[in-house]
Amino acid sequence: MTEKRLLKFNNVVSKRQKYLTLVFENVHDPHNVSAILRTAESVGIDKVYMIYNEEKFPKISRISSASAKKWVEAVRFKTVDECFLELKKQKYKIYSTHMEEDGKNISLYDLDLTKRVALVFGNEHRGVSDEIKKKADKNFLIPMVGMVQSLNVSVSAAVCVYEAMRQRLDKGMYEKSAYTKKELKEKLDGYLAR
Repeated sequence: MTEKRLLKFNNVVSKRQKYLTLVFENVHDPHNVSAILRTAESVGIDKVYMIYNEEKFPKISRISSASAKKWVEAVRFKTVDECFLELKKQKYKIYSTHMEEDGKNISLYDLDLTKRVALVFGNEHRGVSDEIKKKADKNFLIPMVGMVQSLNVSVSAAVCVYEAMRQRLDKGMYEKSAYTKKELKEKLDGYLAR
């Protein structure tokens, strides 16, 4: 391995965001899943959570994901409870995105995305399930001013994680890792072995 490549690995690993993650529920289009993984990896997310209890898990090709699945750990669950229990054990705040009928929507820009945050995105047609709506800590919307009031799930995820990245950059969170030195070394060793 060249010194330049090793420096790239070290730089990437040092910027991984330990306490920022995504959850997607029954997202069935493999292109959407791949796009979400690529976007997650691009902002330093190295672990995502996937709930599949209604849709079949999509076949994600290495080509369409541009190898993002090589760098992002995907943890699969069969129930919302299993997934949320795991996130709560790690003290994550869980925010789902959907339009509340009662108008109690909060804006993405009002969320503090510098804490331990899991952002939940639902199925392309149904959105997040009623179970997730009830069990999430808060529900939010991406502000929109056009006639169209929804975005593709992968676009929604991208908008949200780049807002999280903006907030985290402002707080210097990409300069000092939340991972321990030992965890960073293990992560680097794992990346180098791939």
